[in-house]
Amino acid sequence: MIRVALVDDHPVVRAGVRALLEGQEDLTVVGEASDAHSAEQLVAALHPDVVLMDLNLGAGAGGAEVTARLRALAEPPYVLVLTTYDTEADIMSAIDAGASGYLLKDAPPEDLFRAIRGTARGETVLAPAVAARLVRRSGPTLTEREVELLGLLATGKSNRDMAKKLYVSEATVKSHLAHIYSKLEVDNRAAAVARAIEQRIIRPVS
Repeated sequence: MIRVALVDDHPVVRAGVRALLEGQEDLTVVGEASDAHSAEQLVAALHPDVVLMDLNLGAGAGGAEVTARLRALAEPPYVLVLTTYDTEADIMSAIDAGASGYLLKDAPPEDLFRAIRGTARGETVLAPAVAARLVRRSGPTLTEREVELLGLLATGKSNRDMAKKLYVSEATVKSHLAHIYSKLEVDNRAAAVARAIEQRIIRPVS
C-alpha cells in the first residue's frame, strides 16, 4: 500500500484528489495539509511514502521551499508536484528542491495514479509538457574544456590568461571560444557568459 499525503491550499482540490485515490486498492491518503507548517508536521508524524505537493500554498513558504525541507529530513518522502503552474521557473524550482516528479492538474486520473506509483518506486515522473520544456531547456552539449573556459570567462580572464591557465596556445583558446559561441548562439564573451548562467551550465561568480 502506498501512503500518500496531500498538500494543497484548496479544500475542494484535496477532496477531489482524495476521492480519486481512495478508489485505488494500492493507494491510501494518510493526511492532508493546507500550508507549509502543517505539511511539515504531517510528514513528521505520519511518514507518508509520497507527498502530492501544490506549488502555491497561499501565505508563507511555497511548495518548492517545503519540498526542499521535506527532502532534507532523515527519512524523506518522495515529493510529486501536482500544480497548475508550468513555467520553466516553477518547474526548475521544484526539481532543484528535490521533487521526484511534476504533474499538471489537468492530467487524467490514470496519469496521476501511474505518477504516484512511479514516484513511490523512486522513478522520475514528468508530465509530457514539462518534459518537453526541460528538453528544450537542456541546451547545447559542451565539452569539459569548453565549460572550463566559460568558467574562466565569467571571472573576466583574457585569452592570454586563459591560455596560461590551461597550458594551451591563444589560438587554441580562440578556437574553443568560436565553438562555444556557435553552440550557445551568441557572438561575444559577455553574451556567452550570460547564456551559460541562464542555462545553468556555470554558476554566477559571487
